[in-house]
Amino acid sequence: MSLSPLSFTGVSQFSADFQSILSRAVSIASLPVKTLQNQQQDLLSQKILVSNLSSAVATLASTVSTLGSTAAQKALAAYSSDTSKVTATNVNSASAAVYTLTNITSVARSAAETSLSGYVDSTSAPASSTGVVKLTVGSNDFTIDISSSNNLTTLRDTINALGAGVTATVLTTGTGANPYYLSLTANSTGATTLELRDDPTGANTNLLTSLNQGANTDFLLNGVAVSKTTAYINDVVPGVTFTIGDTTDVNESVTVTVASDRSQLETALEGFVANYNVLREQINAQIGSGAGLLSGDYLVREVQGRLRSLTSYSGDGSGSIRGLADLGIEFDQAGVASFNATTFDALSDSSLADAFDFLGSTQTGFGGLASTLTDISDAVTGLAKIQIDKYDETDRRLGEQIAVMTERISEMQINLNRKLQIADALLSTLESQQNILDASIKSLNFSLYGNTE
Repeated sequence: MSLSPLSFTGVSQFSADFQSILSRAVSIASLPVKTLQNQQQDLLSQKILVSNLSSAVATLASTVSTLGSTAAQKALAAYSSDTSKVTATNVNSASAAVYTLTNITSVARSAAETSLSGYVDSTSAPASSTGVVKLTVGSNDFTIDISSSNNLTTLRDTINALGAGVTATVLTTGTGANPYYLSLTANSTGATTLELRDDPTGANTNLLTSLNQGANTDFLLNGVAVSKTTAYINDVVPGVTFTIGDTTDVNESVTVTVASDRSQLETALEGFVANYNVLREQINAQIGSGAGLLSGDYLVREVQGRLRSLTSYSGDGSGSIRGLADLGIEFDQAGVASFNATTFDALSDSSLADAFDFLGSTQTGFGGLASTLTDISDAVTGLAKIQIDKYDETDRRLGEQIAVMTERISEMQINLNRKLQIADALLSTLESQQNILDASIKSLNFSLYGNTE
């Protein structure tokens, strides 16, 4: 609630003085309100700082979790020897492996057929000799009666309304005596029967071509036959997906290798360094002689403690990797982190395996420390959320106090203005009486003594 200042409108010569009295009284009475409003502004600034801090903590927690998940999967990645024929992705494969794909004889495609012959038009020429046709899609049959409106448009619309898994369209070549054709396309890939039989209980004539009944993806995986209705295959090798893009020639093979990719771990470590420094910078802005509004705040101390736990983590000490420095993460005297690629690149295969053990998973090892950060940044139960809720509660309370005080000041202003108006009116009356008395005296003097000027 805002206060609307009143303008004093008097008629006496002291009106300006009364306006000053009114303005000053309101200004003095408003000082406590301004103090509360300043507190509200500080709360808003603190809330923004905590929100930004929570976001930075969440980002670092995600990075630590990524290090854990990367280590748990041994930084495995899938590589194809011919990406034009096969692409592969490691989702959550547990171990390195090599897969050979041969005899890729077909790639999944949708069944698509057109009518054997054309029609004069799509609205009057009969689409069926009897007005009854039978649509077959795979193992499902649908009897269609269009005898009341026997044309291509009605047949198309009726097929599309069936929900049979096919889409019907009317094509026109624009030339010849019969330029209109019916086209049917299956909505999903895979080999299937697609027919449209005219007079199904009589002549039972297929109105469609049989040139493209669709196809499955067929190939051999390590010599084992595989046939799938889609080109994207995620249920043959646990944790690895394949996307088949083209067929292979005779005796041609495509090799998919699942192996550790050092660059994955390197990227994750670089991400940790970058996000650590962002959070560290925010924390440093709230400590020391130039500290901001969160100086001495409990949350800042908590984040500092969690960061120390990260930088000092040493694992169980059983492998060659006993700290972040062994992975190439270094800290200068100011606490700024950097990544030494030379140290990382020098890791042997056995040291890399130790690095995976050191980093653990999203639940164990260094990666498990992500939970100590999410305790702060969790959007529902995190310490930052609790603190922001307290700020909101304090802001609500201050707002209520400001509203009450503003109402009181408004009432005081109205009452004072009323009193000053009365005083102004009295002064105006006295001024008028004084003017009359002065005029009478001047008139009497003139009568007695004449013009003395």
